[in-house]
Amino acid sequence: MLYNEFQGIKLSALGMGNMRLPVLDGNDGKIDVQTAGEMIDRAMKAGVNYYDTAYGYHNGESERVVGAALKKYPRDSFYLATKFPGYDLANMPKVKEIFEEQLEKCQVDYFDFYLFHNVCEMNVDAYLDPKYGIYDYLLEQKKNGRIRHLGFSTHGDLSCMKKFLDAYGESMEFCQIELNYFDYKFQNAKGKVKLLNSRNIPIWVMEPVRGGQLATLAGEFEARLREARPKEQVPAWAFRFLQTLPGVTMILSGMSNMQQLEDNLATFAEKKPLNEKEMELILGVADDMIARTTVPCTGCHYCVSHCPQGLDIPFLLKLYNEAVVAGSGDFIAPMGLSSVDADKQPECCVACHSCEKVCPQTIQIPDTLHRFAVKLGRG
Repeated sequence: MLYNEFQGIKLSALGMGNMRLPVLDGNDGKIDVQTAGEMIDRAMKAGVNYYDTAYGYHNGESERVVGAALKKYPRDSFYLATKFPGYDLANMPKVKEIFEEQLEKCQVDYFDFYLFHNVCEMNVDAYLDPKYGIYDYLLEQKKNGRIRHLGFSTHGDLSCMKKFLDAYGESMEFCQIELNYFDYKFQNAKGKVKLLNSRNIPIWVMEPVRGGQLATLAGEFEARLREARPKEQVPAWAFRFLQTLPGVTMILSGMSNMQQLEDNLATFAEKKPLNEKEMELILGVADDMIARTTVPCTGCHYCVSHCPQGLDIPFLLKLYNEAVVAGSGDFIAPMGLSSVDADKQPECCVACHSCEKVCPQTIQIPDTLHRFAVKLGRG
């Protein structure tokens, strides 16, 4: 197992994410406790020492199952991370109540790592609002030793990250972002990496294989990778890409079965970063994958000045692309739309086609917005 140093401690380069544990009967709230326990035992034996969970994972059961599975091990043999669930605005006034509940569910006296969960456009103002006292309370718990390291996770855009960091950045010891070779350009993860590097904030990675989407590729894309590294498995390319980026300290992988765990353990037995030519290859594959499934909006905003409804068309098209790429597992598009006024939603397009006349990419904008509305169940 590879290890990275963080503030004088050795963290396994691979962390076990616990959002996609094996379940029974397809019920996300019904974890296969025996198999999950066996996977954690195997991970511990292999040297994985970082375990990430959250209040809402598996309908609230992930913290309970992970805590019970780790209980038999010495407390100083693993690092446990969980998060305050600000993705639900109803939780904002409940930080003390929820934190105490999490300690009880996980059967621990302290959390090694604790995060503001999913800082994004929908909740950043609430997170920063002093009336909820979230920041002050978490700092107090750190002072009292019940939080060892404080950070945040985010699916927000670059401006949202900057807003949060400008307010709380001095206290943020790490940041967890969605980072993989597909999202390097698609979600501007490259810009997020640059921002965090500039502030000397270590990077925690979530969705390294984008929820499994990068574990298998179309034949032509797989062939290009195999030609470059015949013995490297397709999922391993995603991890090798991350091993190449500066500042990446922790790579989390949500594993649903023992075979996925074994494959990841094999990958993290050695560090094999990509060379310059291989980086160009993998990012080229990502470009071609994106071009195949998304509309080519460049964000020029010519369309906006010609829209009688005043819609932020580039932003809506960005969310449409996310929804198309993510498929049934999409949550970023609805999250992004939650920050958009009711009269500026995709279904508010009146199909006047004025925007199309000035679009350099000749995107059929009204048709695309209509498809988006239909996908959202509003068409």
